[in-house]
Amino acid sequence: MDLFRVLPLSSALAAHLLAQAPATPAPPAPPSILGFALTGSTTIGSQYIFRGLTQTDGRPTVQAELDLVHPTGFYVSAALSNISWITDQFSSGPVSAPVEVDLFGGYKWGFAKDWTLDLGAYRYLYPGDYKSLPGYNPNTTEAYLGLSFRWASLKYSRVVSGGNFGIAQAEGSTYLDLSLTVPLGASGYSVLAHGGKTTYKTSDAALNDLLDYTDYKLGISKEVKGLVLTLAGTNADTKDGGYRNALGRNIGKDRVTFTIAKAF
Repeated sequence: MDLFRVLPLSSALAAHLLAQAPATPAPPAPPSILGFALTGSTTIGSQYIFRGLTQTDGRPTVQAELDLVHPTGFYVSAALSNISWITDQFSSGPVSAPVEVDLFGGYKWGFAKDWTLDLGAYRYLYPGDYKSLPGYNPNTTEAYLGLSFRWASLKYSRVVSGGNFGIAQAEGSTYLDLSLTVPLGASGYSVLAHGGKTTYKTSDAALNDLLDYTDYKLGISKEVKGLVLTLAGTNADTKDGGYRNALGRNIGKDRVTFTIAKAF
């Protein structure tokens, strides 16, 4: 309820005041590079969760992303985040991989009202020192196809590189993601829900069974003065044999994460 009320004006006086009022300035257009609009975001969080797995072993994360988007629907992006999951999973030898760099791009096609098709590729890079692990390569490339309608999206990703996040000869592994972001009217709040399925494709059926898992997320977000605050709980039914790191902790299971994001 409004704390203060203004007495109603006559129609003529109201029209006069509106005519005298300055027009609301339009928001500035984003910078442009070769016809691509440049946008981005920064995020800080209590941890970095990717497909239900903590990438920082429960420790805080700082992330940044830059996006180039063309009016025709083409886009290219780059993202950066701190990680620790690679270092944490090995107890022997110096392994240093503190950063994840993501390069991705594709094409979004709004083919009908509120419907969008998204086709592209994602390259996950983990620069670091792997001298004590000859042959180990966590870098991964995925192709993806997404379909969204208003606040619902379905995305299918398939590994096209030889390895899948350090698992060799896993080309063809997949991830299926269903996500909902439901706005609660004009309140600025949104309810978040997600379910995902990771499926490994190696020649070892027992290894596939050990690494396959399902993850879920339920949360709520609120926009406050240009910041998006999100609190979410996640769960991944990961097996200890496949996802317990050298510190004795399963990087899946139940997690609660708080993030603050700012777009620019």
